[in-house]
Amino acid sequence: MQKGKQWDWVRRLGSSLLAAAILAGSGLTAYAAAPAEVIPIGRTAGIKMSAEGVMVVRLSGVQTAIGEVYPAKQAGLHEGDQIVSADGKQVTSNESLQKTVAAAGEKAVALQLRRDGQAMEVKVIPVMDTTGQYKIGVMVRDSMAGIGTITYVDPDTGAYGSLGHGICDMDTGVLLPLGKGSVMESAVSGVQKGEAGKPGELKGEFNLQQDMGSVVKNTDSGVFGTLTDDSYYKALGKMQVAAASEVKAGPAQILSNIEGEETALYNVEIVKIYDENDDLGRCMMLHVTDPKLLDKTGGIVQGMSGSPLIQNGKLVGAVTHVLVNDPTRGYAIFVEKMLEEMAK
Repeated sequence: MQKGKQWDWVRRLGSSLLAAAILAGSGLTAYAAAPAEVIPIGRTAGIKMSAEGVMVVRLSGVQTAIGEVYPAKQAGLHEGDQIVSADGKQVTSNESLQKTVAAAGEKAVALQLRRDGQAMEVKVIPVMDTTGQYKIGVMVRDSMAGIGTITYVDPDTGAYGSLGHGICDMDTGVLLPLGKGSVMESAVSGVQKGEAGKPGELKGEFNLQQDMGSVVKNTDSGVFGTLTDDSYYKALGKMQVAAASEVKAGPAQILSNIEGEETALYNVEIVKIYDENDDLGRCMMLHVTDPKLLDKTGGIVQGMSGSPLIQNGKLVGAVTHVLVNDPTRGYAIFVEKMLEEMAK
């Protein structure tokens, strides 16, 4: 396999939780009702996503002959804004935006944006920097890639759910607006063990030459798409899906891929079930009790997001977070919530 780019997923759930938790990634089939049985996967996969347009990740100054100026900031752009087009031309990358700005020279550029789901337009006047290039003072991101865990797949359709949380921009914390995406076969090449105050991570290699499926939805409840290659699940059996009301505090297991391409079950304890109206969107708190997992990873590490959570022979959820100050503890989402989002 060809080594791919590493990337840590971070989701901002609010200032109080952000200080304590870090996120441990053909068309999608829609269901009239969520399937009663799916196949738990627990394998890591490489995930590539391109934004719809580009996302503003930083408003920067432009060094000019008269000093530093901030054209984009003064025009009203915000970090997290999604630039869809410039002067009527579709923006698909940082390069396409730069080209339009350069062509405009000192004339105002009309930027069509999406902010918090709302369409709007701002006009920015480029300025010439000290090297003779016209700029508007923004840093943008048009794509991301990384490693995450596939939670389940419906073998009848290939529709899958993964991560249990959305992929957010690492600088702004804003959910990446999906243009297109794909998943690739992955293997875990190493583990950085988690410690109190220092979250660990899975280090992965993935095949950049061939996609094994699509990414078509990036949501707060997970990343969804269709697997067009059945190699991850053709030899595996189905498991019943548990309703959220069936999940109880007590012993459970997570199915995780922490070495090579192998998955294994590890013991955990569901220590708390949160109210469905929890302000921070939490469903369950977990405590890792398995000596083998604790020895290898220190508990929950980044890249394990999406690891299936199994209780009483049913799939009940997926790992989503690790507590920074205690890597043996983290959060999980109900699988019912993931399936409901997939079916929308």
